[in-house]
Amino acid sequence: MNPFVHTAAAFGILSLSGALWMPTAPALANKPATIDTSAVLTPSASEVWQAARNGDSDALNSLLEPSSWSATDLGESLVQSLELLRNNEGLREEHRTEQIEKASTELDENLAAYDETASPVELSKALASAIGLQLLYENDDQFFSDERIKRAIELGDKAAHAAENAGDWMMASELYYRLDAIFDPNGPYKADSDRLSQRLTMIRMYTPERLWEIRNQRRLDEGLDALPAYNAYGDDYHEKLVGVNSVTVRTAIQRAASQHVGRKTRQHPDGVTMNDLILGGLHAVRTMATTSDLKAAFPELGDREKLASFLSVVDEQIARIEMADRTASAYDLRRAVDAVIGASSESVSILEPALLHEFGNGAMGELDPYTAIIWPDEIARFSRSTQGEFIGVGIQIQLDELQNIKIITPLEGTPAQRAGIRSGDIIKKIDGTTAVGLGLDQAVEIITGPADTSVTLTVERADEETDAVKELEFTVLRKRIDLPSVKGWSKFGPGDEDWNYMVDPQAGIGYVRLTGFTNDTTRDFDRAVKNMKDQGLNALILDLRYNPGGLLDQAVSMASRFVPDGMIVKTVDASGITQEQQDALPVSPRLSLSDIPVIVLVNEGSASASEILSGAIQAAAHQDKIQALVLGHRSFGKGSVQNVYMLPGGAAAMKVTTHHYRVDSPRMVHKVPGATEWGIEPDLTVAMLPSQQADALLLRRDADVLPLDENGNIIEDADRPDPNSLITDGTDLQVETALVLLQTQAASKIGKPAAMND
Repeated sequence: MNPFVHTAAAFGILSLSGALWMPTAPALANKPATIDTSAVLTPSASEVWQAARNGDSDALNSLLEPSSWSATDLGESLVQSLELLRNNEGLREEHRTEQIEKASTELDENLAAYDETASPVELSKALASAIGLQLLYENDDQFFSDERIKRAIELGDKAAHAAENAGDWMMASELYYRLDAIFDPNGPYKADSDRLSQRLTMIRMYTPERLWEIRNQRRLDEGLDALPAYNAYGDDYHEKLVGVNSVTVRTAIQRAASQHVGRKTRQHPDGVTMNDLILGGLHAVRTMATTSDLKAAFPELGDREKLASFLSVVDEQIARIEMADRTASAYDLRRAVDAVIGASSESVSILEPALLHEFGNGAMGELDPYTAIIWPDEIARFSRSTQGEFIGVGIQIQLDELQNIKIITPLEGTPAQRAGIRSGDIIKKIDGTTAVGLGLDQAVEIITGPADTSVTLTVERADEETDAVKELEFTVLRKRIDLPSVKGWSKFGPGDEDWNYMVDPQAGIGYVRLTGFTNDTTRDFDRAVKNMKDQGLNALILDLRYNPGGLLDQAVSMASRFVPDGMIVKTVDASGITQEQQDALPVSPRLSLSDIPVIVLVNEGSASASEILSGAIQAAAHQDKIQALVLGHRSFGKGSVQNVYMLPGGAAAMKVTTHHYRVDSPRMVHKVPGATEWGIEPDLTVAMLPSQQADALLLRRDADVLPLDENGNIIEDADRPDPNSLITDGTDLQVETALVLLQTQAASKIGKPAAMND
């Protein structure tokens, strides 16, 4: 979950990082300015572009010296941009030095304060400081050679094992998580981190009040305020298990064993087998039985004799599968499942659906993070994540500093906005039951529901004139809510299309940010392109940072707007044999962007369909078909294809990874275990400090929201930041660098007709 805003809560949109150059006064016009063709710009635009495409930072810095450019007309504006960029790069390094010193001091202080006989809170803080240093250092050699880092890791390892043995799951999870973060994602602490995460997930599912107690105590140990009292509304695990049965789970596991791209084959004898999946399920059940905090839901787990009896059967099944000299079959799977269910009924009395739920999760966990059973209570969330719509009331919410559920804004034209709900309202009750103490996930599940049903929200609102707090009640009808995925850089109205897409109107440079790939992404993008071309589009920044992906067909159709011909993406099986190839689709010249310079922004949050789009554009550019480059940081590395199937009974579904995709053979986008290369490597890497990334996300989120009243009018005096400050303050160097590079290209096209004349 993003720490800044919940992205699904009755309507949640994660406002992605992105900012724009602060234009000088002449650049504020709506149409491209007339440019003096006598302006002579010293550096060659092609040299600048080639240096950026080659990732040659030294050459690029030399070419982008402000003194190299003539200060006339467009050149004057460009010189100002170059000076600002150079200044902001210097500020970044100053801040890096300051933050390294601060994190280093904190590491020393936390290590000195750690007492091995007491709670490892200070040690956890030391590991957090170590991670901060690692993110700030520019190479890992410097980091791992630090004796303090070695000591923190050694102490953390010891304390994590001790915490788990003592049943302190929260602390053990925290320590293992931080140790795992220091190393490669498939490093020495991955299994430990996954196991503790599994324990806490089970506690969250079956004994959520106990998890609240653990979290609250952790806050108190750190000197923070206590959490609001636990609220059990909408938190009954019995309801979440409705529809879970043995046939459903076994069908999912059998399908995964026969279709997963990583399964054992003649070409891949070390692949995953049914044996591995059964063992994963059995180990998950064992983890469940040994998580003592589940006794509140299943009291017999507290009986040592009954627990020992149950574990002996589980261990017997584990040994049977481990010693097998053949690949397990569907019969072996059923035998193991039935044995566990039978043993439980005779000893610890864990509900059968609960055992099956954890067995299924454990089995799927042996494959990859994207293969999973979509349980009945998850179906609605899964559907809206891919379809770009859901059933709700149309509000964006977050927890405020007092852990209240606060409405950021109602969306234009939605039931909540028409009912009179406003920005800043605090939700105190849902259908008459207190909302105090609810988590955001709980609130989402309660507020959303079937279409054309109603939910009553009781909100607390401060009177604008007297500041007195009054309580208001709204009964709102749930309706289909669209989740737009195409955004510009400046929001000027409440509608989904009310965006200013032009970053620099004088140079004709546009900016579009994609937050996902839903059914309507290409349609909405085409609308934005028409808008920009009407204003004289000459170049484009396409921001895919923090875009987790979505629908494959939308990625292909989007890529076709940039790539004139040839392969966009192909899917390959475990042997590398092409199963399907998708080429560029025919596109109207009015919608094509293959004839203008394009810079694509990516980072570690760009995944899946984002990598297809950015990779296809990069491949076409490297083949000299188009003028484009990728800028930012290496993308996530999710280059796999999942098929979704409904499971018997229709209450649950599953997704299974069946293929990997490639955007330009033989490069593998997907990050497979042990890989040293993955994802989309940018042509030009531009560093942003972790603090800059966080600040940019927060500011962009707040700038994208226009507070509305019940009549859909913008609340004019609302406190809303200016996205331009991301550039003027030096926060978002990636979009600033992209803009400067495109301004150099615009400067080279003096006297050429604007794109609006296409």
